This record gives sequence, structure tokens and C-alpha cells, in this order.
Amino acid sequence: MSDLLKRLESLSPEKRELVLQKLKKQQKSPLLIPVSREQSLRLSFAQQRLWFIDKLEGDNCVYNVPFFWQISGVLNVSALEKAIATIIQRHEVLRTSFAVVDESPIQVIHAHPPVKMQVLDWRQVPKEHQLSKARQLAIEELQQSFDLSKPPLLRVKLLQLADRSHLLLLVIHHIVCDGWSMDIFRRELFALYTAFCNGESSPLPELPLQYTDFAHWQRQWLQGEVLQTQLNYWQKQLADVLPLLELPTDKPRSSVQSFKGRSEFLELNADLTQKLKRLSQESGTTLFMTMLAAFALLLSRYSRQQDIVVGSAIANRNRREIEPLIGFFVNTLALRTKLQGNPTFLELLQRVKQVTLDAYDHQDLPFEKLVDELGLERSLSHHPLFQVAFGLQGGTPEKLEIPGLTLSRFEWENTTTLFDLSLIFRETPQGLTGEWEYASDLFEAETIQRMAEHFQVLLKQIIANPNQPINSLSLLTEDERQKLQSWNQTQTDYPHDKTLVDLFEEQVTKNPDNLAVFFESQTLTYQELNQKSNQLAYYLINNYQIQPDTLIGISVERSLEMIIGVLGILKAGGAYVPIDPNYPSERIKFMLEDSGISVLLTQNSLKKQWEHPVLEDLSFMGKCKGK
Repeated sequence: MSDLLKRLESLSPEKRELVLQKLKKQQKSPLLIPVSREQSLRLSFAQQRLWFIDKLEGDNCVYNVPFFWQISGVLNVSALEKAIATIIQRHEVLRTSFAVVDESPIQVIHAHPPVKMQVLDWRQVPKEHQLSKARQLAIEELQQSFDLSKPPLLRVKLLQLADRSHLLLLVIHHIVCDGWSMDIFRRELFALYTAFCNGESSPLPELPLQYTDFAHWQRQWLQGEVLQTQLNYWQKQLADVLPLLELPTDKPRSSVQSFKGRSEFLELNADLTQKLKRLSQESGTTLFMTMLAAFALLLSRYSRQQDIVVGSAIANRNRREIEPLIGFFVNTLALRTKLQGNPTFLELLQRVKQVTLDAYDHQDLPFEKLVDELGLERSLSHHPLFQVAFGLQGGTPEKLEIPGLTLSRFEWENTTTLFDLSLIFRETPQGLTGEWEYASDLFEAETIQRMAEHFQVLLKQIIANPNQPINSLSLLTEDERQKLQSWNQTQTDYPHDKTLVDLFEEQVTKNPDNLAVFFESQTLTYQELNQKSNQLAYYLINNYQIQPDTLIGISVERSLEMIIGVLGILKAGGAYVPIDPNYPSERIKFMLEDSGISVLLTQNSLKKQWEHPVLEDLSFMGKCKGK
């Protein structure tokens, strides 16, 4: 008890309160103890959702987790194979498959599933081809799906590239592991390998609990009042969330998500990283919160939405008993950021801080259970609740040394993604490295590269003055600024004795059959556009006695009618007042009253939202023949 008190005293008041709240919860929760393996073993909530997705979508490799390491040195292959087999025996979840009993999925634990490390001798492959061939094999391994009813849910290959060079390719299904689990796997593998090379037995202590025990405990605990308390928070927090973040995509969204993905990378140097950390400390937040706030701002600018929901993974290892276990514990939090009111960045950061801390305090409700309880409409075209994810991972060593061996991470080209877009930062000695993982069915690489550049520009402006209102922060790179200035150099000598209408009609005379305007699959030649705008001009003159500079409102969606309307008003001798139908209703009402327009041109589909007494439907102008 004294050790606990000392630990609490060393924490900040904020963190101390969080720890005390967790201790209170644990005191109320049922004991996490081993359960009988003779009964039907239910899945955890997270497992059940992945099992359901597997049944719904069939062969799906997007939930395969890689463990790829290059090994330099004299490798003891038999010791490595024995170490992997020992880990599989040590963790029941790695010996688990999934079956259906009474129409419900259950865990089936196998005593000795068939596991064999396949060793491939590639020493005869030309060295200049080994790397590309190995990367291709890594991708193929990741793209090969698992049958969840057949154990083990992992595969392992060892490539021998030279006498002192190997490549370990191990793939595990997410339903039995997570990121924390892979760190456990790595530590135990190296410890066991070292021991076996020295002729020693396993140095690892026995595990008093297994993942199955956690799944049973979770089902017992997360019900009744506990479930309702967690659910009440999330229902309130996520009320009226928009179903889709409308990022400007390069390609239309398909009806079924393919999960095809690519990656781009962004490096933030040590100086910028240190400044971001300092800003976080001075504002009483964390680096994660600062980066999330900046990312939400970037997404808001791109989507033109001010209510942004981003998914973020959390280890969910808030009980000491489960810390050494391999299994699917990770949970996903839906973090909602509201950017209305043009706050300063520091004010926005405080909003993000509060949302994040509240989410951490209610992290026990599995995302899978939340989706079910909210009754969200399912769509095969996108992820529920959010389509963009964000994360910040600690500095995992890229290179490791164990007696006789040097191990380094093997990099390969990512080909899958769960989300439209995800940004995962990792801390390195050189600074922060961000991986932008994106759906290649939606975005081109150039778009993501530009977004990454804009994010870096945004971060630098935030560091320079975090008290700026967020709407004053620019995304433009220096190159884009220069281009914008050159594009704005539009001074041209126009004839002073001719109007825009005169110049347009000259083009009609010169090129009557040339394409003048197009929208989606619709087109108009100069002659057709002239005819339709003439028709509108005659109508306005005859029905509304248009005088020079008479104000005429026009409010239409982007369409051919927009061009016909503007040109027709000018031909009638009036002046047009553009009103975006997407403006807030209060702003539209003010514009109508302040301008005093005599007539408003709109489209039939928009008529219901207008209170102006004189409305004219422009839709027919785009369909009938003008004269």
C-alpha cells in the first residue's frame, strides 16, 4: 500500500484523479480469475466484431498483422523455431480457432496446433533481386487470408538470403493480437531465443491468466449499470454526428470498400518536434493532443466541416493482470472536435484536451459494442462513425541487438487500409515520422503528398503563434503562394467600348459550334448557351420590367443553369446577386432583406427553402430550346 501511495504522490493531480477513478472501478468489478475450459468460451466484444466482419466480407486480409524483421549474424534456426513454438504454447489465444455453437461464435483452444516454420533458401537468388523479391513475398503473405475456423491463425516463413543474413516473415490475424501484443511477442521471442541458444530452459514466468479469462470477465462486467454509464457518455458525446467526413476525393466512392491502400511519409525534424513538445507542456496538454488538434484543423479545412470525428486506438490494458498477455485488447475511441467560433489554436487545444480526457475515462466500452448500441446504419462503403484515424506511437527501436545478432525492421510497401485516411506518427531520435495511409480507390498519391505538406505548414504557423485564430492560419506552401500571386496577375487590356455580353456574342458569331461550358455529362455550345440566356433575358424584361442595374438574385447548385442565369441577367440589363444555397439560413435571410432584390432565380429542388415572394425556376432553362 505504501508503494501505491508513493506512486500516487509522484503524479500530477489530474493523473492522480484518473488513477483513483480506475482503482474504484476495479474494486467494483468482478474478479479476473481463470475460468473453466469445459464450458463454452465466448468471444470478447472486439473478437466478435472481427468474426462478424469475416463472415460478412469473406476473404479479407486487411486484419492481418505483420511481424517482419531482418536478421544479421549467425542464426540458430532450431532455437528460433523452438522459441516461436514456445510462445504459441504459452499463449492460448495463439492456439485458438473459432466455431459456431447454437448459432453463436465460441473460442476453441487447441492443445498442439500444427505450426511449422517454412525455411526458404534464397542464397542462389542474385543479391540485386533479393530485396524486391522479398518485398513482393511480404505483400503476398499479408494478402493471404486466414480461415478463422482452422488453427493456428499465424504463418511464419524464414528466408535465408546469405550465410549471415535472414528475413523473418510472420503474419498473425488481428483477432488474436494487437500492437501491444506484438511488442510482447518480440520481447519473449528474443528472450527465449537467447536462452535456447545457451542450452537453458525458458526464463519466462508462468501466466496465471489467459485471454479467454479476460473475454469471460469482460462479458460479466460490461453489463447493467456499468454498461449504461459508459453508453450514456458516448451517446451524448456523439449525438448528431455527421455520417461521413466529406474530404475532397480524386475518385468517387464505390458502394463497397475494397480496403486497397498506399502510404506516403512525412518527416518532422528534431527542432520542430521539440517545439511541438514544448508547446504541449506549456499548454498543459500532451504531444498527442497537440498533433490531434492540428490534424482536426487540417481535416476541417479540407472538408469545409467544423465537426470532425477522428478514430484513435488505445491499448486498453488498464488492469495489471492483462499487461503480459497476447490478445486482442486494443479499443478504438471516437474523438470529436468542434471547431465552430473561430477559436485560437490554444483554445482549440483545450477543447481537444477535454474531449480526450473524457474519452480516456470512458474507454472501457468497446467500439464494437458502441456501434451496436448506437444502432448506426451499416454501410459497406465506409467505416462507421469515422473514416479517418490518428495515432502517436512511442519510439520503438528500429534496430535491436541480442547476443550474436542484429535485428532491424523490414520495410515493405503497404497495400491495404481500413480507413479513407489515417495518420500515424512515430517518435524517432531524428524527430517525428508520420505515415499517411490512404485508400487508393479514393485518393491519388499527389493529393496525399500535398496534404502532408499543408500539415507541416500548419504546424509551423501554430508554433510561430498559437494565439492566432484558426481561420487566419494558412495551408499554402511558399511555392503555392508564388503560383497564386502569378495567377492573380490577370491585368488585361479590354475594349472600353464593349460589355461582357458584347464580347461573349462575338465568340458566338466566331465559334457557334465550339464547346462553351460543360458540367458532368451535360454540355452547351456557344450558340446553345446564347439561345438559352437570350430566352431568360426576354422573360425577365417582359415580366419584371428590368431596368439598368436592377438587382436580381440567383441561388442555384453548381450546374449549367448557373451560367445561363448569370448571362441572362446581364443580357437583360440587370445586376446579379449570387447567394450560396449552402449558407446558414440567417445569413441568407439578411442578404435577401439587405439587397432588396426584385426576383430570385433558383431551381425547383431548392424552392422550398426560400421565403422570398418572387421566385423563378431556372431548371427549365437548361432543358428547353432557346430562341
